[in-house]
Amino acid sequence: MSRKRPDVAHFPRPAPIEAYGQGGFRFADMSHRGSLICLPSGIWAWDVTRAADIDEAAFAGVFENAGLIDTLVIGTGKDVWLPPAALRERLRAQRIVIDPMQTGPAITTYNIMLGEGRRVAAALIAV
Repeated sequence: MSRKRPDVAHFPRPAPIEAYGQGGFRFADMSHRGSLICLPSGIWAWDVTRAADIDEAAFAGVFENAGLIDTLVIGTGKDVWLPPAALRERLRAQRIVIDPMQTGPAITTYNIMLGEGRRVAAALIAV
């Protein structure tokens, strides 16, 4: 699987993001350096470092969990990013609404939706 390897350690359930910055994140009383993809199956390292690198392969885990996700919040670091039409269509075909924004607001949105019990995932580029 590209960009999310099942043999890599991960946090085995969704959790709110407690803090971010200095190239990483804090969640579940742990810290992680680098980007994250937060799925219903857990929180995984994500090897995307800039919005321009986001493609279908980067969302392999999202597509695998599509039946459990209604909204994908995409934190694009400090950049503003418009997803390519083909990627938007592929996610729409899976009935996943995407909401790209800078990473800070994306974390807030993800945490609120997760707290409300909504079917949300997040792809977060570290800043």
